[in-house]
Amino acid sequence: MAEFLRIRRGRIGPADVGLPIGPGARRAPGLRREELAALAGVSMDYYTRIEQGRETAPSDAVLNALARALRLTDDEHTHLLALADRAAGRTPRRRPVEPQPVRPAVRLLLESLRPGPAYVLSDVNDVLAANPEGLALMPGLDDWPPARRNTIRYTFLHPAARTVFADWDRVAGNCVAHLHTAEVTAPERTAALITEMCAASGEFAALWRRHDVRVKRGGQTAFQHPVIGPLTLANEILGIADDGQRMLVYQAAPGTAEHDALLLLAMTTEQVGAPMTSVAESRHGRPPHGPA
Repeated sequence: MAEFLRIRRGRIGPADVGLPIGPGARRAPGLRREELAALAGVSMDYYTRIEQGRETAPSDAVLNALARALRLTDDEHTHLLALADRAAGRTPRRRPVEPQPVRPAVRLLLESLRPGPAYVLSDVNDVLAANPEGLALMPGLDDWPPARRNTIRYTFLHPAARTVFADWDRVAGNCVAHLHTAEVTAPERTAALITEMCAASGEFAALWRRHDVRVKRGGQTAFQHPVIGPLTLANEILGIADDGQRMLVYQAAPGTAEHDALLLLAMTTEQVGAPMTSVAESRHGRPPHGPA
């Protein structure tokens, strides 16, 4: 919580909130502690204790005032409250969710979305299940054992990702910003993935330290695919009940070049008709359920 506030304070300047810059050089960019404290309506001593980690239980009223003063987004504000709950040892507002097996009905939905590539993801972006086009859209993902398949791990550690994601920097930044939101719902799995990724990728570690926070929502992703060439696909994120799972679906309108490219991807993949694999089932040795 303290680190998040320090970083956010450094990203907003006096002019951004209507304050004069004042005389004298500033030792660091961003607001001074006393300026932020005044904007939030708390004493400088109290805010200093929060930022130094000596005050671990600020009230929601103080946190909400700080969020307004720092002009946090809704996602960032929610993240600040979650960090405060952890610092204070309070029961999280969102309880951690243990990963569940992918239900047969969800697997049937993955099949019905073809040729649109689709995945079922955990909080920390483990690929719990995918249709054949989903695996084919990220070349080399299916070379990894099911328990290792994770879109964040793929983005930073698989050599094909640097090419297949035409806007790799944006994709990488969004991955890390979303992972911050999983610190509440999946703290242990998030911590394990962060430790692994920081050791394996300096770029990941640098992005993680920025404390950017964004819930992954729909948008567009540009690909440079080795089989079907360049294309840009719309994507949507769908929540799955209370299973701690999300479905990521890529789409293209019928009659467009992108839709034709997806049809080609479906025809050329060697996995059309193969069973869809699940991380949870691979760990427990159970056969996949649902349609091929």
